[in-house]
Amino acid sequence: MVNDPIADLLTQVRNASKARLRKVDLPSSHMKVAIAEIMKDTGFIRNFKLFRQDEKGVLRLYLKYVGKNRSVIVGLKRVSKPSRRVYASYRKLPNVLNGIGVAIVSTSRGIVTDEVARTNKVGGEVLCTIW
Repeated sequence: MVNDPIADLLTQVRNASKARLRKVDLPSSHMKVAIAEIMKDTGFIRNFKLFRQDEKGVLRLYLKYVGKNRSVIVGLKRVSKPSRRVYASYRKLPNVLNGIGVAIVSTSRGIVTDEVARTNKVGGEVLCTIW
């Protein structure tokens, strides 16, 4: 049993991109789908698909590459962990590589990027950073 599903998602994406796989399948949840949607909107993955398989939901992420071998995703980091939660106000949200990367934040208005959270002037739990 996985204690931290977000860290599991990030690890599977990191391993699949280093192995140059075109897609990766993982168990689905609402939070993982929201993170996949942000990754698609910001251009880190090509697409994602949600389907049911044997009573369970499966989330399939289609990874994006530049050329044939270089992954668009350079790094993934879990910021807030189950053992140590990290919260930030909208003024203190991390700016990942001066805007090249993205911080994903869980706010009262849903799971959004750091840029959207700053625009809406709402803080929350910093889940992870992607660059």
